[in-house]
Amino acid sequence: MALNKVLFLMLLAFATSHVATAGDPDITSDFILPPNVTAVDGSFFTYTGLRSAVNSQPGAGFSVSKAASAELPALLGQSVSLAVLKYSAGSVNPPHTHPRSAELLFLVQGYLEVGFVDTGNKLYTQSLQPGDVFVFPKGLIHYQYCNSGSAAVAVSAFGSANAGTVSVPKSVFATGVDDVVLAKSFNTDVATIQKLKAGLAN
Repeated sequence: MALNKVLFLMLLAFATSHVATAGDPDITSDFILPPNVTAVDGSFFTYTGLRSAVNSQPGAGFSVSKAASAELPALLGQSVSLAVLKYSAGSVNPPHTHPRSAELLFLVQGYLEVGFVDTGNKLYTQSLQPGDVFVFPKGLIHYQYCNSGSAAVAVSAFGSANAGTVSVPKSVFATGVDDVVLAKSFNTDVATIQKLKAGLAN
């Protein structure tokens, strides 16, 4: 009986240790150099690709400019990244998730309606104005909507060098999931599913 308790406690400790360390792996050096790079200077830690994002007005629709590990290799192992989000009036950043990070959004300009849905299917919404900060918990479906008559600009920070983005509309309707499966899942007909897919193809 005592052996069973010990095995149970060991299993519990092992299971919770993996939960506690979920996220970007820790590194054992100050930073990670890409292959074939042996020496760096300050330019290795600098990314200038967001200059155009902050020095121009939002165009039509929604756009995002990222500074993640793909754009700035110095972020590898650092567990941080960011993005500049630009919304024209009436545009939306469709429902999506970031499987590897929470998102901390700081509204710089304009007004946004934001929201996320928790695992109990409860919707949390908020109307934001410049200077407001909103957190989208890790892995939960969320959106942003520029519901005012003017454009909006926000900066989002992530606790991962590559937070990942899973677009709900594209993942569901633009990845080849069978029309019959989707029609049954959404309690509708195949013709409606095909109209939704056609709308995402444009």
